[in-house]
Amino acid sequence: MMLPLTKNSEVEIPIGKLSLKGKFSMPEKAYGIVLFSHGSGSSRNSPRNNYVAKVLQQQGLATLLFDLLTEEEDRVYENRFNIGLLTRRLISATEWVMVYTHGRKLPIGYFGASTGAASALRAAAHFKDKIQVVVSRGGRPDLAMQDLPGVTAPTLLLVGGLDLPVIDMNQDALEKMQAHAKLQIIPGATHLFGEPGKLQRVAELSAQWFVEHFQKEKAHVS
Repeated sequence: MMLPLTKNSEVEIPIGKLSLKGKFSMPEKAYGIVLFSHGSGSSRNSPRNNYVAKVLQQQGLATLLFDLLTEEEDRVYENRFNIGLLTRRLISATEWVMVYTHGRKLPIGYFGASTGAASALRAAAHFKDKIQVVVSRGGRPDLAMQDLPGVTAPTLLLVGGLDLPVIDMNQDALEKMQAHAKLQIIPGATHLFGEPGKLQRVAELSAQWFVEHFQKEKAHVS
């Protein structure tokens, strides 16, 4: 069974006895898929992640934005920072995608935002070379330090130039990583990249990174 080739399909991802709501989009000739791991207090409806997702879709990439927590779980504030739980959810969602897109054999990548970047990095370390690309936006890789050496995917760390504490965290993370990794600082941007043109720059750099490394993976497989 393959996922429908329609834009913005509403899906439900089974996680044990639970199901997580998601928004799946697959261009007709998609050559890669990106799962979004959002930050604390956010969801599949995050306007920033949806903006980035649309830019990726325009580049021929499939995207999945989904809730890492159920509505009931999200009411418990501590769950939003339970990186272990969020990582397990991302792993389960990734396995679901692997099953339902099996016929397409699409390479898979992660886009993690804020604390969601820690979950993305930990899940990437879990899957090893089954995850081909990672992008972190204003990420908290310090919450995944022990797992960073296990990440094999090329990783782009995007941080706002005015987000000084997070710059330091990402610089420390860069030193821990053994995979190909790059820290890109976007001048004049704060943590949420809300300044004019800054989120657009995030989307452009992310699209370039995903396209470049998915194409390398495709050439390698071919």
